[in-house]
Formats: sequence, structure tokens, C-alpha cells
Amino acid sequence: MAQSIEGFVGDALDNAKISPLHVKVVALIAAGYFFDVIDFTIFGSIVPYLLQSKFATGAEVAAIGSATIFGMFVGTAGQGQFSDRFGRRFIYQFNLLLFGVFTILGAFAPSVTLLIVCRFIAGLGLGAEQPLAFAYAGEYAPKAIRGRILAIVHFIGGACVWPIGTALVLGFGSLVGSPEQVWRGVWLLIGIGALIVWVLRFSLPESPRYLSTHGRGKEALDVLSRLGIAGPKETLTTDAASNTKSDPFGVVFRLFPKRVIAGMICFTAFFGIAIGLGAWLPNIMNAKGFSVTKSLQYTLAMNFAVPCASLFMMYALDKFGRKITSVCAFVGAGIMAIVFANAGTAEELMIAGFIMIFFVQIAGNSMQIFASEVFPTNARASGFGWASGVGRLATAFIMPAILWVQNGWGLTTVFVCLATILVIAAGAVTQLGPESKQKGLDEVAAPTG
Repeated sequence: MAQSIEGFVGDALDNAKISPLHVKVVALIAAGYFFDVIDFTIFGSIVPYLLQSKFATGAEVAAIGSATIFGMFVGTAGQGQFSDRFGRRFIYQFNLLLFGVFTILGAFAPSVTLLIVCRFIAGLGLGAEQPLAFAYAGEYAPKAIRGRILAIVHFIGGACVWPIGTALVLGFGSLVGSPEQVWRGVWLLIGIGALIVWVLRFSLPESPRYLSTHGRGKEALDVLSRLGIAGPKETLTTDAASNTKSDPFGVVFRLFPKRVIAGMICFTAFFGIAIGLGAWLPNIMNAKGFSVTKSLQYTLAMNFAVPCASLFMMYALDKFGRKITSVCAFVGAGIMAIVFANAGTAEELMIAGFIMIFFVQIAGNSMQIFASEVFPTNARASGFGWASGVGRLATAFIMPAILWVQNGWGLTTVFVCLATILVIAAGAVTQLGPESKQKGLDEVAAPTG
């Protein structure tokens, strides 16, 4: 029986050798992801400057953060429908343009209201970047090292960003006298960087997996040739998924409801701690009696746990698997959240915080990579997008809830609540789908008609 076009393309990509085009694709995806992640990781570091500049009150700062997250929810959930229907490349470019332009406009916003509007629209592009980054890179990656490649994307774009972002704000704080110039300058620099990557990414080809499942087999084979992969030796057939007009939303919620709901729970836990707690961490340190500069320095030291976690993932994901790595790390993060809450000295805070962030990042990003693999090609971005989008939306409520719980019941209660969420997420990981370690993407979830 003749092989189908999507079967040939999938097998060819699963077993390909790394080519210069592979490297280029991964590098440009990681670069765009870098500016996506640095934007929301530095928010907690610029909160003190927003408050010191008298530009915004505490409640308005929370509104700015929540507006960004609401935008990210819409962008994350909505991009899947568009990219699964119209292609990865076009939507990928549009979201980065949107993010870059409105981040720059936000840096010049004359009022809190306009800043909130700009942050919401920037959030639309911000939210669409992350799910597409993992879906796009994963569709190019050979199956034996896909976990490692996605961990590399995360290391460059999602891990190194944490200490770099905090250091960037510290650098602006030491070089610029005015607190207002600090937060405006940081956002301006990020927006310009995003637009530079946007220009460079015009050379990216479309995903061959997407092309082969949308009636564009010839284009898919052309991209394979650019990857150094020889064409078929016999005529390829088409099947029900070769020119799919399926509704991605319907595919996700009709065929994979358990996976998407489990993903929503996991992303809520991950983003709630990584973004929600991260936004208030310098302020929490400040409330414990440390100066703004000291708080940021301690936060910077703890944030070095993120690249360490990413390096560990490069080994663990393809050695032990996505599930066991994520489950163990979620449980470890929950335990360390309680330890962190009870730390007394600066040294204890830094050590406990470092280990807690290390586990949170391993748990969340192992799960995130797993979630990008458990939906079929014709609904991959949608499945990941809805799971991630709901997690981001929940974070919009978790951010102000952290401050509310802290003011009403104290820091210990905050971390007990966060630990409980992390343990629940550990259970949800087991329901995301079959282990995808060193399996072809179509083995985990074949394209549907």
C-alpha cells in the first residue's frame, strides 16, 4: 500500500538529521520567544518603579498586569484557530508585530488608561507567541531529540530571560535617575528588539506537517528538500487528513476533552506561580524589610534557577520522559513553597526561593512541552492554545488574589494555597495524554479528517 503524503512528511521529519535550516528555525523561534517571555518576567521588577514614579497606584499596577494577562488569554486561545486553519508562519509573524508595536506605544503612554489599553493589545501578540513557538519547533524536530530541542528553545527564549530581565531593570535603575524613565525605557527596548526579530523571521518557511495536512503536499516536499531530506521514491497517496477542513476547536473538545482540561489545570498552576508570584516577589521581599535594590538583587539570584532548570530538562525529557519529570517537579515545588514561606534570613530566602523556582520551572515547562505534543497537527496550536489561554486567564485573578490573601491572612497562607495548586497540577499531568518521549508526533495524536 502506498504511503500517504502526511505519513511520508511525518516520518521524514521524525527521523531527519539536523540541518542548517533546522538550526535557523530553532534560533529564530527562540529569539521571538525571548522577547515574549522577557516582557512578562520583568513586570514584577518594574512594579516598584511604577509605584515610585507615582504614575500608577497599587490597584492600577494590578490592573496593568491583569490587562496584559487578559490580552494574553485572548491571544493564546484565539491564535490556535487561525494558525491551525491558515498556517503557522503568517500568524506567527502577525503576533510579534502586534506585540512589538504596542509595547513601544505603551512605553510612551501619557496615562494609566492608555497604558492599560496598550498592554492589553500587546498581550494579544504576547499570548499567541508561546503556543506557536513550541508547536512550530516541535513539528520540525526529530523524534529522538525533540524534548532536547524544545528544551533548548526554552533555555534560550524562556530561561535565560529571567536573570537577564531582572538584570536589565537593575541596569536601567542604576543608570537612569528617574523611576519613570526606568519602566518606560525597559518596555521601549523590548518592543524594538521584538520588531528586529520580526524582520528576521520573514525567512522562516511554513511547517511541512501543516502543509501536508492542508492539501499543500508539493510545498511540504519543497521544505523537506531545504532540510536536506530526499523526496519520495514512489507516488504518495492522500487520506482524510490530507486536505483537512476540520474545525480545530471541535477536534480538541470533541476528541481530546480530558487532555485539554488537564492542560488548563496544569497551566493555571504554572502561570499562577511563575507569573503571579513572580510579579509580587520583589514587593514581598521589599515588605520583609529589604530595599527595592536589595529585593531585585535577591530576585535576580533566585532567577538563575530558571536556566539551571532548563539545562536539566535537556537531559531529563528524553531520558526519563515528560510525565515523570513534570509530576515529581510539581510535588517538589509544592514542598519548597512551604519552606520558602517559613524562611527567616536573607540566605534562607534565597536558597529556598532558588530551589522552589527550579522545581516550578521544570514542572511547568516539562508539562508545557508535553502539552504541545498531545494534539494532532490540524488542532495542535488550538489544543495547546486553549489549555494555555485558560491558565493565563486564571493568572489574571491569581495576581490580585495573592495580594488579597497576603494582606488578610499573611504570607504563609499564600504559599499554602500555592502549594495546594501545585500538588493538584501534579495529578493533572498524568491525564494529559500518552508519554511522548522519543515518539513521532503522529504516534501521540494522528491528524484527523
